[in-house]
Amino acid sequence: MSEEKITIPEIIRVGDLADKLSVPVADVITELMKNGVMATINENIDFETAEIIADILGFEITKETDEGPKKKEVKTDGKNLKPRPPIVAVLGHVDHGKTSLLDKIRETDVAGGESGGITQHIGAYQVECCGKKKVTFLDTPGHEAFEKMREHGAKVTDISILIVAADDGVKPQTEEAIKHIKNAGSKMVVAVNKIDKPGADPTRVRQELMSKGVTPQEWGGDIEFVDISAKSGEGVEKLLETIIALSEVMELRADPNGDAQGVVVESNMEPGKGPVASILIQNGTLHIGDHLQAGETFGTVKSMEDEHKNKVEKATPASAVKISGLKAVPEVAQLVQGFASEKEARVEAEKTKKYGVVKKLQNVKKIDAESLSADIEKSLKSELGVVVKADVVGSLEAIKESLTKLNNKYVTIKFVGEGVGEVSESDIAMAELSDKVIIAFKSKVTPSIKQAAKNRGVKLVSYDVIYELISDVRELMAELMPVERIETVIGHLKVLALFKVSPKKTVVGGKVEEGKAEKGSWARLKRKGEVLGEYEVSAVQKNMDEIQAAKAGEECGISFAEKVKIEVGDVLEFYTVSEKKKEM
Repeated sequence: MSEEKITIPEIIRVGDLADKLSVPVADVITELMKNGVMATINENIDFETAEIIADILGFEITKETDEGPKKKEVKTDGKNLKPRPPIVAVLGHVDHGKTSLLDKIRETDVAGGESGGITQHIGAYQVECCGKKKVTFLDTPGHEAFEKMREHGAKVTDISILIVAADDGVKPQTEEAIKHIKNAGSKMVVAVNKIDKPGADPTRVRQELMSKGVTPQEWGGDIEFVDISAKSGEGVEKLLETIIALSEVMELRADPNGDAQGVVVESNMEPGKGPVASILIQNGTLHIGDHLQAGETFGTVKSMEDEHKNKVEKATPASAVKISGLKAVPEVAQLVQGFASEKEARVEAEKTKKYGVVKKLQNVKKIDAESLSADIEKSLKSELGVVVKADVVGSLEAIKESLTKLNNKYVTIKFVGEGVGEVSESDIAMAELSDKVIIAFKSKVTPSIKQAAKNRGVKLVSYDVIYELISDVRELMAELMPVERIETVIGHLKVLALFKVSPKKTVVGGKVEEGKAEKGSWARLKRKGEVLGEYEVSAVQKNMDEIQAAKAGEECGISFAEKVKIEVGDVLEFYTVSEKKKEM
């Protein structure tokens, strides 16, 4: 064994391990195969697996001690801390009025322009209210498919408004929202909406929420409840006053000095600008020309605009801006932090990217029985390969998560290609290598691309509403579900006599004890409870006449088109076989 210890990361590519050990990659792959791991040169293995292979090949390895990317420690002088606006998220069940409430607050008409009346993206807006005091609202999605994005929304907020319709009460997404708010440690305010609708019952809403652990202040709890009508505006001012009062009690502070820190709330590829990201600043101040790391990408801020598309030179704590200048489109909810130079930002982005692999351990090949079993199970499944394109990263993440939830033990979704922006020729090429399906969610599709897809037999479908997309993919997966063989026992017969007809044909006589004996059915031959074989019934006879079936209590002759080793006293169990596709 080599005396020199070789250092490798927690997760390593097979080809990189071969390079580290200075051995042919074929040797590494061969040893992996011997240990039940089918891995290619570009697949990842974990440290434990690499250690086993290295030992077999005569090397000793150690794990890198680098702890990975961390949030920059910001030294803040208490004197520099300034009051900042509260960051507020609105969460709740679809159609309970989240967007309508924000419409009323912002005095805009966002809902009128949305597909299906559902908010499809995360956005951040800052408004002035209650005597020129600012509040930043994080507009979270409404459809249940955007659970992940809503969760991101709650995790960066100080206060979360749980909106519940007075005429509808607590629903599954209401409970889901409560979970996210509690997990995020965000202060909760409940807005009981639609109090002006027939059937509205704010008291019932309070009772239902109490059963979920959300108790109103007026009933001895610690949660503020405000009855509102987002449509008429009734109670909205009181809701805003409640938010301001709560934020003042919380004494929210931030240091506007120093490098900016924040989080990506939305991102996409924009024509003429390239990768753009909406960033919510949490500390420090962001300026034009600042060097940023945003998750696995980095860059220098070239342009910056607020929620009204006004160009701005800087962004202070609790404000949201859309920036350009990043090298790639960052993922939603990724940490954003400023650095003194682009080089430092790049180093941190590369570190984040490197350690992002560790989080995807389910994609790592391992030497263990569980992993081998998973490989065998996966090989028995059908795969639906799709290319997914979306207008923004938030939508792409939500779509992938929603489609992944459709996976079952028989059919799985495989993302052969994905990205944001318009559908391209390369997307068509990727689709051709799989099941020839491209899903475009609010992505631009030019006439030439439509024609190219048609010419190459690629199914390209555009969507504006996510639940329609999910429904269609479910139907595609249903077509790949396996056929289920269903046996139905129809009767039993006791063999009373044997008849010699020919060496290749067996005919027996017997009495149907229950059910029926039917031509074309199958017969399971049983002797003393043991099954000896299964044979197709070629004919049923009664008094020398061929009939379709003999019923319970009747004696009949049963013919088989093959020789069957059967004895008097044996039992024939008749059954029919039908097939149907398994359900999703």
